[in-house]
Formats: sequence, structure tokens, C-alpha cells
Amino acid sequence: MTHNEQDLRITILNTLLTTPHRDLASIYPVHRMLIAQDPLFYVHLAAWYAAEGEVRDHQEMFVVNLALSDFPGHRDVGLALLRDLPPYQVGRVLDFIKGRVVRRKVTRDGKEEVVEEKRGLFRNVPRSLKTEITHYLREREASPERFDGAALHARKTLKRLYASLHIQPSARAQAILFDDAPPPDSRLYALKVIGQAQTPAEQARVIVENAIPYRVAAAIIKQMTPTVLVALINSMSPQELINTLGALKRHGAFENADVKALIESKLADAKSADRVSAYKAKVAAQAVGADAALVEQLDAVTEAQVKATGVIKRPTALLIDKSGSMTVAIEVGKQLGAMISAICEADLFAYAFDTAAYPVQPKRGLLGGAPSLAAWEKALTGIQAGGATSCGVALDWMRKQNQRVEQIVMITDEQENRAPLFENAYQEYVEALAVRPAVIFVKVGTALDTLERVCAKLGVAPNAFTFRGDYYALPNVIPLLTRPSMAELVMEILAYPLPERSRQ
Repeated sequence: MTHNEQDLRITILNTLLTTPHRDLASIYPVHRMLIAQDPLFYVHLAAWYAAEGEVRDHQEMFVVNLALSDFPGHRDVGLALLRDLPPYQVGRVLDFIKGRVVRRKVTRDGKEEVVEEKRGLFRNVPRSLKTEITHYLREREASPERFDGAALHARKTLKRLYASLHIQPSARAQAILFDDAPPPDSRLYALKVIGQAQTPAEQARVIVENAIPYRVAAAIIKQMTPTVLVALINSMSPQELINTLGALKRHGAFENADVKALIESKLADAKSADRVSAYKAKVAAQAVGADAALVEQLDAVTEAQVKATGVIKRPTALLIDKSGSMTVAIEVGKQLGAMISAICEADLFAYAFDTAAYPVQPKRGLLGGAPSLAAWEKALTGIQAGGATSCGVALDWMRKQNQRVEQIVMITDEQENRAPLFENAYQEYVEALAVRPAVIFVKVGTALDTLERVCAKLGVAPNAFTFRGDYYALPNVIPLLTRPSMAELVMEILAYPLPERSRQ
């Protein structure tokens, strides 16, 4: 691999990690650019991201681009990846390719009117994609249990897949999806039984026997008694429980000792469960206004899931800009600090800075465990945004303290107006400690690229992650820190095996 090829692939990876999500239209041009620049790297990146990535929108967009690509081998990989998506994501892939007209109400000049918006590509669906989705549906039809599970969670999406691609459903699928006449052995029939049940105990029995998910049952159950809540919580996965904590609180789940104890037991399982988002537990704690004990337990889930992502073996500095308007940098610093310290096996030095450097020293947990998120929040208590900015002051202080690191994570908008400037402080640090640290910028606020250009001038290839208010995306920073170098991550991706498309 030439140096230019490696630089291009690092740029591609940085672009992917820093792209905002929750809007397929906004990330489509980025993916088109990536696939055009390096189609061989892109297909391996798609396979790697399907297993390692956090953002579903990117997983879907990889499938969209590979399924439409004319590059040899791309379509087979894209369709193989599609087979592993849940129905609602398959529906999003198809909707984006076909395009949809969405109608919404807006108010103009005091009058409400309906406007139409076009979303998607409005392209013909490739025959290979229709064939793959047909196989996808037939696989689920062949297993009543699997089909019923899909129909419970994504009934409208399944109907759209059949109808929009003119795929003839099986007799059982027809009865469940289109005739509203589910057979007695189906979980959809159980919904009718729940709606007609006379007592909470009978509803709970049907919920347990048929593993009815909360969001489906909640639409038909008029009274959420403790008996019903216990049945619903028992049928939840750890991630589903985390996602519905707010609704459970509104239904009084935390006011009943037995129900609350069950929730706490399920959250304990979430620490080691697969497919639990590393950050949703923390967001859930904020959303439900949880008490101190529940917050601590949700923080433990977050930290356990972060630890499963890898280990940081290089000495690291976390530098948090606390100058004027950098309140968001302080908040991000708390979250990132907790994540980094949970998996850092080497030295970790943390500072907040304006024109001075403020050491941040969270207390370690019991038996010397990593500092919790609560410990980081406490350590940053009293650190408030204000003052001018010297992006080199913390590095200058670290040089004087002989604190040697191999990578620097700086949360900042990259604007500085006081000495020592980052360029000078970095050069002096390199000369004094005989090390050239990698630099990762977590960009917040109205960020510039000033320091990135300074790094290029110094011969350092920085990584940049743009934070746009979405804390779910913060775990994307971790892969930049857990491997010896970004170049090594690129090599890992290039060696990642490509999935094979099933012909059955």
C-alpha cells in the first residue's frame, strides 16, 4: 500500500466517523464519494462496520450503495449484509432507493397547509435486490415463530415490502398482514386475546406465553397493573428495557417494590448482554429523571459495554476546552472521560483549560476500579466555561511535569487567542519528551479547522470527530484510541473478511 493510498483510506475512515446521522439523505453523498475514491476499501469497510459500527444509518447506507454498485463483487456483499438486517432496516433501504413522497403540515403566514417532500433516490429497484428481499421474506415465512416476531415489531414494513415489490405472500402471511385474520397459533392472534381478556392476570399470562413486546402490548392494554408490568418486563431484552424506562416510569413501575426489583435485575444482565448500545443507558437515566441508585446502575451498564469495545494501551491525554461558550465541551469531556478511563490500561492525564490548565482527577471506584461517570461529573464540578483560550497551555504544563503521552484527545472548537499556542507547545513537548503524540480533535460548537491545519504543518495527521449533540455517536471515538494507530485500523479493515451471499 502506498503512502497516498493509506492517507486516502484514513481520510475515508475519518469522514465516516464524523458524519452526522439520523438523515439518510445527508449521508448519501458522503458514501458516494467514499465508494468512488476507493471501492475496494469501501466494501471491506462496509463488512467491518456492520459488525463494529454503532450508527444504523451508516449500516443501511452501505447496503444501499453496494446494492446499486456496478463494481465487481459489490452487489453480492451488499445483499449478504442486507440478509442480517431486521425488517425495519430492510424497509428503510428499499424506501430510500425507490424514493418516497412525504406529506407534512406546515404553517405559513398564519395558515396551515400540507407540503410534499421527496425523500430518497427515486431509482428502479435492481432485480438482484428484489430477489434477495424475496428470499429474505421466504426465510421468515418458513418459520412461523420468526415471521410472527417480525410482524409484531414491523407489521407495516413487511406489508410495504410485499406490496411495493409485488411479492406474493404465503397464505399465513396473507392472513396475518393483509386479511387481519391471524391463525390461532400466531402471536398476532394473541393480541386479540389480550384485548378481550377480562383480568390483568389473564393478560399477563398471554403476554408471557407469547413474548409480546412492550410497545405492541401497550397500545391495547388499558390498565398497566403491576402484574401486567412484570409480564412485559420479563419479555423484554435488556436493550428494550433501557429504551422503555421512561414509559415504565410513567406507568408507575418504580413505585412498586417488586417491579422495581425486576427492573434492577434485568439491568444487571444488560452489562454483559450483546447488542446493547454503549450510551443509551446514560441517556435513559437523564430522560427518566432516575434516582441515584438507578443512575448508578445505568452508568455501570454504560461502562461495562464500553469496556467490551477494546483496550487503550497508549498513554493518553484528555484536554477539555473550558473557555467562553465551551459548556458543551465540558459535558462531552465528562462522558468521554468516563468511557476512556474505563478501558485505559496506560496513564491517563486529564486537564480542563482556558488560559490556565486545571487538572481533572476523578476518584477511582471500589477496589481501584475505573472512575465512574459520576466521579467525572464530580471532578469537573466548578469547572465552568469562560475566559480566553490557549490550546497549548495544558500541553505546556504536561511538558513541565514530564507527563509523557502517545496520543492527545482535545475537545475544542479549535479557536485560540492566547499564548502558549498549540503549535509552539506541541513542538516543545516533542523536543523535550522525545515523542510525537497522535492528535484526535473532538470538535464542538462552531468549530474551525485551525488546529488541524497546524498539525498538518507539523507533519502530524490528526483525526477529527465532529460532535453535533448526539451522545449516542460518542463511542465512535473509541476505535481511534484502542488501536496503536489509525493506519493499523485501516489494515484491520482491509483484512476483514467479506460475507458471502446465500443462494438458498
